[in-house]
Amino acid sequence: MQVIPVPCLSDNYAYLVAQGRQAAVVDPSQADPVLRAIDEHRLKLTEIWLTHHHWDHVGGIEPLIEECPIAHVRGSRYDADHQRIPRQTDALSDGDSFEFGDATVDILEIPGHTLGAIAFITEGNLFSGDTLFIAGCGRVFEGTMEMMSQSLSKLRSLPPDTKVWCGHEYTVNNLRFAKTVEPDNQEIDRALEEAIETREANRFTVPGALERELATNPFLRFDDPNVAAGQDAVASFTAIRQAKDQF
Repeated sequence: MQVIPVPCLSDNYAYLVAQGRQAAVVDPSQADPVLRAIDEHRLKLTEIWLTHHHWDHVGGIEPLIEECPIAHVRGSRYDADHQRIPRQTDALSDGDSFEFGDATVDILEIPGHTLGAIAFITEGNLFSGDTLFIAGCGRVFEGTMEMMSQSLSKLRSLPPDTKVWCGHEYTVNNLRFAKTVEPDNQEIDRALEEAIETREANRFTVPGALERELATNPFLRFDDPNVAAGQDAVASFTAIRQAKDQF
């Protein structure tokens, strides 16, 4: 399996997931960058996978369907029931799986950012949309702080060698915020230095490694005693998320 990041808009990522010549695209906000990547890599796009319904993740669906032999537009059961994803064909729930080429793709429901947010997990790759970023997490728009913290707890329980492919290039700013939460965490210092160098070289900070996220991401460390500082888990998560909203 090959994963190809496709930059879209100002800071979004779509991803081509290739099995041989067959490909799926995750969260295509735009069609043109995806079509150029398909041509460059000589792929046949047959599926679209959506982590949630926001416009900057679904905007490319209609033109891609016009140009490519799309057999499946996969999103959450919640988004299907509420008709929030254009042309959706497959409604997925927690614990569901499907086959893509010779790979199995597993689904986790991870509500909080939206009520219909899901993650796609296949062959050690996590497509987390706007729920988990490198060194950060998405804003809590539709769910509750407790719901979002539970979703992130689900994701942090995946194997530590899981590769994290997230929805936006926010890594440098996220790590700068993480420093305000744990100013003495040297793993954050190292990650921030590497992320700055990576971006200055015009390279992507994705994929992240879940093992490093467990050591640096305050939204996975919210109940660590050094971070929570005596608060219960939800109160700690809430305080960190509210601080990031103002950062």
